[in-house]
Amino acid sequence: MEILTGIGLSSSAGLNAYVPLLVAGLLSRYTDLLSLGPSWQWLESPWALGILAVLLIVELCADKIPALDHINDIIQTVVRPTSGGIVFGASGSAVLGEPEVAGDAAAASVGGDVSVWLAVVGAAIALFFHLMKAAIRLLVNMLSVGVGAPVLSTMEDAASVAMAILAVLLPVLVVIAVVAMAGLGIWLLVRLRRRRKQKKAEKAAQQDHQQWPEAQQPHA
Repeated sequence: MEILTGIGLSSSAGLNAYVPLLVAGLLSRYTDLLSLGPSWQWLESPWALGILAVLLIVELCADKIPALDHINDIIQTVVRPTSGGIVFGASGSAVLGEPEVAGDAAAASVGGDVSVWLAVVGAAIALFFHLMKAAIRLLVNMLSVGVGAPVLSTMEDAASVAMAILAVLLPVLVVIAVVAMAGLGIWLLVRLRRRRKQKKAEKAAQQDHQQWPEAQQPHA
């Protein structure tokens, strides 16, 4: 279940880096729904939660402004995978357990190696959803002249929150939700690319149509 929770949280991080971090920190601090390992308990500290809340507000605003959202996506290419690695490692750390004997270097080394791989997997999942999100946003802004940015951004934020909460409360449904979100994103990306090519073809045909009558006019 901890691994499923990590998959859901890292998928959420691909859409919004700070939502799953805040969810993990708040739930660990104020509820018994999520328990962070010793290496990740800094997430539930007041200063960490405060900084994450401020960063989330900045992200929510920047991601809804055309042009600025693309700059934000470039910056988030590093931030979102990092967030995905952190939340996957934090939620999956419960699987590792603690060495029974204090100072057991071998057990600590194995646990550390597994934790690193969990973080790598989480970063990869977050990067996949981030790249898909950025590509869809670019096409939507091109086709809607930026009008679609705030609408799509709000939908992404809602999906990120829903995925993060689902990952903690109903992790058994995470695989279905992640596959569905990835499938919907890929379908939308393909459709938008086709629409973009169609509009370019229509524009080129219109330009050719405008130039053709001019070429047929007799020269004085």
